[in-house]
Amino acid sequence: MSEPADPDDSTAALPPVSVVIPVLNEERHLRDAVGQVLRQSYAGDLEVVLALGPSTDRTDEVAAELASADPRVRTVPNPSGRTPAALNAGIGASRHDVVVRVDGHAEIPEDYVATAVRTLDETGADNVGGLMKAVGRSAFERAVACAMRSRIGVGGGTFHVGGGAGPVDTVYLGAFRRSALERVGGYDERYTRTQDWHLNLRLRQTGGTVWFTPDMEVTYRPRSSVRALARQYFQYGQWRRVVAREHPETMNARYLAPPVMVAGTTAATLLGLVWAPALLVPTAYVVGVVVGGAAISAGEPARTRALAPVVLATMHWAWGVGFLTSPRSLGRETP
Repeated sequence: MSEPADPDDSTAALPPVSVVIPVLNEERHLRDAVGQVLRQSYAGDLEVVLALGPSTDRTDEVAAELASADPRVRTVPNPSGRTPAALNAGIGASRHDVVVRVDGHAEIPEDYVATAVRTLDETGADNVGGLMKAVGRSAFERAVACAMRSRIGVGGGTFHVGGGAGPVDTVYLGAFRRSALERVGGYDERYTRTQDWHLNLRLRQTGGTVWFTPDMEVTYRPRSSVRALARQYFQYGQWRRVVAREHPETMNARYLAPPVMVAGTTAATLLGLVWAPALLVPTAYVVGVVVGGAAISAGEPARTRALAPVVLATMHWAWGVGFLTSPRSLGRETP
């Protein structure tokens, strides 16, 4: 006859957790990412669900090896390869009432899941998350990291620049109550980008709380080239315009600053061809970016400091142009 459970055993009270990871072309990073999840200090039950897109490298083989080596790891297909579809597939295949989202190249500390579960319990929030800690290796990546940690680069998003614990609009990745995800129907699969922001908006609109805690921190690896960074922020701008069309009440000065800057600087430059004083506007922007780049990269090597203004300008202009040129058809239908 088995012994009754010890009422003082805290492990027995810990809820089981499902960790869902959308995966596409992550051969290099997947083994480490899953390993970090499996090595969590969390004492409760844990499962990992990998939602596999149509990768062109050895990602599927690595995933199969991981699933074969540990019964806590399972895989589900994501034929479209799109992130929101992967998340919905992974959530649908998972079994537990706490769902933690992790990316295939994420680097999480060993107490990440334990902190998430504790914060959900203490706050009663629907979703909790922490700091997106941008860390670069090359000079360019380090410059991007500086920009992503600054208000000059990304505005005032708490999960970028940090802050005290409390309710926020959105967080990075997130740990959810399954009941909350079911209440809003999961991720909106129309959203190739900004799907997290849109999900958190719907959680808040239906009475839920999204909670930021500085105790949860995820290492993020920035884009490694101007082209990749520009493409990323162009898409961010495009999809933020989609949110603005559907939810105009969410717009504020932080989101409007890049498109206003692009429109104003372009108009002033063209006007400057016939009226020289107008060139003071683009000149002021260039000076501002150079000074701002120097400020956010203080203490970095010389090459990183030289690249910081280029990074800031790339992020500003790509986001602004994406917002201004976002087609009205974008986000109308699920691909």
